[in-house]
Amino acid sequence: MRPTRTTDIRILAGIVALGAIALLIGGAFAGLIAEGARDLSGAYAAFDGYLLRIARFTLWQAILSTLLSVLPALFVARALARHPRFFGRELILQLFAVPLALPAIVAALGILTLYGRAGYFADLLGGLGGGPWPGIYGLSGILVAHVFFNLPLATRLFLEALQTVPADQWRLATQLGMRARPAFRLIEWPVLRQALPGIAGLVFMLCITSFTIVLTLGGGPRSTTLEVAIYQALRFDFDPIRAVALTLLQIGLTLVVVLVLTRLGANTVGDANLPIAPRRYLWVGMGEAGFNAALIAFSLVFVAGPMAATVAAGLHADLGRLVMERAVRSAALTSVVLAFMSAVLSAAVSLALIMARRALSLRRSEQGKTLLEYAMDTGAGFVLVVPPIVIGAGWFILLRHVGDVFALAPVMVVTVNAVMAMPFAIRALRPAYDASSERHERLCAFLGISGWNRLKLIDWPPLRRPLATAFAFAMALSLGDLGVIALFGSESVQTLPYLLLSRMGSYRTEDAAGLALILGVVCLGLMFAATRFGKGASA
Repeated sequence: MRPTRTTDIRILAGIVALGAIALLIGGAFAGLIAEGARDLSGAYAAFDGYLLRIARFTLWQAILSTLLSVLPALFVARALARHPRFFGRELILQLFAVPLALPAIVAALGILTLYGRAGYFADLLGGLGGGPWPGIYGLSGILVAHVFFNLPLATRLFLEALQTVPADQWRLATQLGMRARPAFRLIEWPVLRQALPGIAGLVFMLCITSFTIVLTLGGGPRSTTLEVAIYQALRFDFDPIRAVALTLLQIGLTLVVVLVLTRLGANTVGDANLPIAPRRYLWVGMGEAGFNAALIAFSLVFVAGPMAATVAAGLHADLGRLVMERAVRSAALTSVVLAFMSAVLSAAVSLALIMARRALSLRRSEQGKTLLEYAMDTGAGFVLVVPPIVIGAGWFILLRHVGDVFALAPVMVVTVNAVMAMPFAIRALRPAYDASSERHERLCAFLGISGWNRLKLIDWPPLRRPLATAFAFAMALSLGDLGVIALFGSESVQTLPYLLLSRMGSYRTEDAAGLALILGVVCLGLMFAATRFGKGASA
């Protein structure tokens, strides 16, 4: 098919989108490099024992969190796979999807409500320890929060892998009277072993780039990761040189993890769409059934506990007074406006990259992909290497030489959150657009349908639901994000997560619980809407 004007327009839109991403990330690097070049000796001296100790703790907590999340998830997923039909199974799987949608600061408050010094379990834990319960701040709190988020994710991914085992193998195993141990060794373990490196790598990446969890539950300098140290160096110490050193080290670690994930073929957007459980012919003994039931029940309580605690604490707060507070209403309005703009930008940039990639693939010669097509295909993956706090730090350092950094908070929040939501948006949009292009490309070229007419008449009908999915997902992620606003937030520009963090810092726990409930409900509603639209799109 010869190139058409439509193809050129799509490619131009993709180039503009790719240039915007390059400007955002390149500007952050420019700020870091310029600041480091101002004082090379100071930048070199910043790589001291303190920085190395933080790097060790960052790796250590990520390794422990990965082990504590992935290993139990492997057996929980197996237990769910061995029992494809039981009352409440679908509800459990839906509950395991909730942590993906819950803002990290809301989950952290729920964990503190349960296990904190004044939490629901404080007396019980203090009695078991033989003294007053000191709370869960520090490494223990970080690990509990990371397991809360990542155990359900890893369970769903392992379960997705187990559901690829053909039903004929289970039927044959049942006919041969194969019990649990040989079935695990011969049927389940080969599938789990193949999925294990990618899932473990994904969880490790999520833990090594964790910011909000460590900020709220770290509890001091001894439990600080690189991203939190970057935030502290800029907002509290105002030491740009140390922030540059910390940022460069964080980028190096993240780059290594992303390269390993790419090598392993991991699902870097952290989504697991589970199909309806197929009918299987399994024989499960009473002992195994009891063990599986206990394992599922324990994981269910562990995941549901912080959610229930958040709801209970939030309902005890004076929600009416909170809603009427001027600061809360202003923060809510700011959050909604910024999240809406971020979602629109994320969907538009993602669609531009997808359209350009498809157009370039149609023009491809026998020589294979061009560099531009490869950039369009992997443009969203660039953001995985540079976490939001790193981009924010680079622009914070760069913009402080230009004007008031905090006045530019809305622009930074919208752009960074939009780019960070792109991998999820592309995952929702790309299959639908490629399928539509496959059906209509030749017809559009023959009839000369291009530009806005093509988008309105040809592409829009199949893209409505995927676009709604991408929009809702991006808006939910932006609403619950604390990374960029933590750097650029101020009294004049506050979002709900930023206000929630400030209320927690001033020990106004009831207000924080009420805000957490409001924020959690809104984000969950958006995520469930995205899931509903996504199912409708795939139907």
